[in-house]
Amino acid sequence: MMERQRLVNQRLREQAERRRRLLLANQQRLREAKARAMNQRVATAHIQEEAEPRVARLKVPEALPTENEVKESPFKKLTSAVFRKKVPIQEIVREPTSGGIVFRMTPDEKDIEVLLIQDSKGRWTIPKGHIEPGETAKMTARREIEEETGLKNVNILSWLGKIHFKYRRADKLVLMTTQIYLVQAMDAKERPMGEKWMKGIQWFPFAEALNLIEYEDIEKLMLIAKKRVRAGDF
Repeated sequence: MMERQRLVNQRLREQAERRRRLLLANQQRLREAKARAMNQRVATAHIQEEAEPRVARLKVPEALPTENEVKESPFKKLTSAVFRKKVPIQEIVREPTSGGIVFRMTPDEKDIEVLLIQDSKGRWTIPKGHIEPGETAKMTARREIEEETGLKNVNILSWLGKIHFKYRRADKLVLMTTQIYLVQAMDAKERPMGEKWMKGIQWFPFAEALNLIEYEDIEKLMLIAKKRVRAGDF
């Protein structure tokens, strides 16, 4: 009788232990699921934040952080991105910009090289910027190329097309239109010099530049540019 009771008690203890372990396992899976969900929310918010271009006061090069963003801690930036509430759009702002695909012929005259700049986030793109009052798009393209690359001896050959981009800035929806020109660097001895906010500036063979460029719309215009250079259709 005592042996039977001992076996019954042992089974009860084993069942209780199995239930305890199952409960702990379920609690652990729940904690892991919550952690994964939070990490996904943080990652998604971070990607959305990174997709928005940074706005400077005087000039708006892509991804240039503002003074407040430089001082903001990474933890505060992440928590703000996750928990902030979206403000309803109150205003639509149109921002015209202009720039150029700058090229030069290779020494053997068989191919072209394209000048790219690397923004503060490490993305390769072309020189461009906002059209100032009193400027035409062509004037802006020449000015921005000189300011962002240091090249003065350039020839604007033709208009290639325009690209459209939109993003939110607080309670504003910004609609940006960029006019793109085909621009030839005329002085082989003139060395490009980037601005302080850039991470890099460099001439690339056309195929490599096409692979590096971050924006599909600019990539399409680069293909049009090379076709025109080959055909001499300016």
